Amino acid sequence: MLGSMATITNPVLPGFHPDPCLLRVGGDYYLATSTFEWWPGVAIHHSRDLVHWRLASRPLDEPRLLDLTGAPDSGGIWAPCLTHARGRFWLVYTPVLHQHGACKDTPNYLTSAPSIDGPWDDPVFLNASGFDPSLFHDDDGRMWVVNMRWDHRPGRTRFNGILLQEYDPVERRLTGPIHRIFTGTSLRVTEGPHLYRRDGWYYLVTAEGGTGWNHAVTVARSRDITGPYEVHPQNPLLTSKDRPDLVVQKAGHGSWIEAADGSWWLAHLMARPVGPQRRCILGRETALQRLAWGEDGWPRLAQGGNAPAETVPGPDLPAHPWPTVPTRLDFTGPDLHPVLMTLRTPADPSWLSLRERPGHLRLRGRESPFSCFRQSVVGRRLTSVRCRATCEVQAVPEDFQQMAGLMAFYDTEQWYYLRLTHDEERGRIVSLAWADLGAYDEHAEVLAAPGDGPVRLRFDLDGVSLRFFADVGQGWVPVGPELDATKLSDDHFQGSFNFTGAFAALAAHDLSGRALPADVAWFSLEDLPA
Repeated sequence: MLGSMATITNPVLPGFHPDPCLLRVGGDYYLATSTFEWWPGVAIHHSRDLVHWRLASRPLDEPRLLDLTGAPDSGGIWAPCLTHARGRFWLVYTPVLHQHGACKDTPNYLTSAPSIDGPWDDPVFLNASGFDPSLFHDDDGRMWVVNMRWDHRPGRTRFNGILLQEYDPVERRLTGPIHRIFTGTSLRVTEGPHLYRRDGWYYLVTAEGGTGWNHAVTVARSRDITGPYEVHPQNPLLTSKDRPDLVVQKAGHGSWIEAADGSWWLAHLMARPVGPQRRCILGRETALQRLAWGEDGWPRLAQGGNAPAETVPGPDLPAHPWPTVPTRLDFTGPDLHPVLMTLRTPADPSWLSLRERPGHLRLRGRESPFSCFRQSVVGRRLTSVRCRATCEVQAVPEDFQQMAGLMAFYDTEQWYYLRLTHDEERGRIVSLAWADLGAYDEHAEVLAAPGDGPVRLRFDLDGVSLRFFADVGQGWVPVGPELDATKLSDDHFQGSFNFTGAFAALAAHDLSGRALPADVAWFSLEDLPA
């Protein structure tokens, strides 16, 4: 037994895993998190002890369920909600199609499945009034959807409050009046709603303060589902605002469950800054905190106060570890390993194959690294700021418009790219290029890679420092200077909305449209000692 000696160390889902929705079904626990422009949409992790987690499902894995072609950077899937009722899993999600400027295009959909593994029904359109939709199953069997509403009008508060409307599962649509049940607190930026019922109270959990350093979890309650809602007397329930000493920063966007042992748990997003500029390379991660209920019927953090803890005592549940994900991935099977994701578009034989050259991943070059439509990019999220990514790639570019290799990737405006390409005078070369807030540049010095054989490419991330290396058959040599790794973060962007995290990515690009083939024999991502 784990018992009270077990410890949960945050984050429980390291690396880019934001906006967690926590669900318990019997002895199984699930965390659904946002995936933004990465495919397949939504990541669902599974645990049986709240300590050990495995990737269980990526439900939005078919074009009928999700189309991210052209989705903007940090658009795509925001804040999914996973629930269970009527013997089915229910997933509410938003593929954000536009997010800059006054208006946002945020259609909200609902799908369901008999198992966490699917099959998932064709999606039902709900509304588009705002984002962060959540489904609530009341004790009387009725179903309700809550979401924040976006106000595009000049001079108005963009976050216009939380809307509530009933969902009819027979007619498969929202029905009845729309209620604005909560306008938020003085923390403002009210979003991420979840509804719960306990002891005759409806509890509304929201995210406030903006998903950054002032983020928070707010709780309000009412005897009637439509309100009025009174705010927690010690609001907010959780925040790391004004606490730069904490390891767990940007704490907010929460959801909760009661575990099988009677303990209560709050899942929330967090981030871990590095370097003097306090940037979060790994993006927003997922953490757990233990809750306690007071005699007044309000939840509070079990450790007291409202500051998130890095470690908390675990539940009294049997230990249930899972097999670890291998650091090295070989492409010998029929499918990509689930830990790998593609950028915006699903893997299909037109650009990705594990069969054309057995034992290799073949990528065919498509649009440029700046494209939000059809890039040939396969990524694995970074989970440590001290790590090494390595691959062996074989490609024979015929001119400078063709390239393939290894990227340290944040989004289409922020990346570093060590690639095989072609120079008119030197032939095949290894060259380092990058984009910084959309501005493109290349390192002047290149490494000759004569012939047509495979080369090894790698990058080492050591906190705030990033270095690239290549081996063209004579051992590892550095390519390019020491780079600022912290630019691969939300925090590097000023005044814009960015919400993802850093990836190590395999890539092939062909700006000529001739679909350069690049073959990858293996791809590894390993932690380095501190």
